[in-house]
Amino acid sequence: MTQIPFTPVPSRTNRHDGWTPERQRGFIAALAQLGFVSAAAAQVGKSAKSAYALRSRAGAESFAAAWDEAVAAGCFRATTLAVDRAVKGVAVPVFYRGLQAGERRVYDDRLLIAALRRFKPDVYGSAIEDDAR
Repeated sequence: MTQIPFTPVPSRTNRHDGWTPERQRGFIAALAQLGFVSAAAAQVGKSAKSAYALRSRAGAESFAAAWDEAVAAGCFRATTLAVDRAVKGVAVPVFYRGLQAGERRVYDDRLLIAALRRFKPDVYGSAIEDDAR
């Protein structure tokens, strides 16, 4: 995966357990992979609340831009995985008399529809519009 370049937020204190430049880079990388702030923050040993506080600090403009890019990358990755899973299906084991006799593929059309709506709302409609009906 390519790294998203940014200038780390300057630290007011040099705490080993604070938002060090390395921890900020790890957070942005995790955010690009996972797409969720809470999960990315947990991966670097921090809370989502402290991540949002870091983002709102003076001098965090580059970090905030990298954050937005990472969220977009994470959402794209999640959508791609959802489409792949919906199209290829998921292998589910089939048991007969307590032993695995094979497997079958399970396809989830709802997952595909949700992914398509997220990826191309102008073409497939928005889930928000449907929920309002």
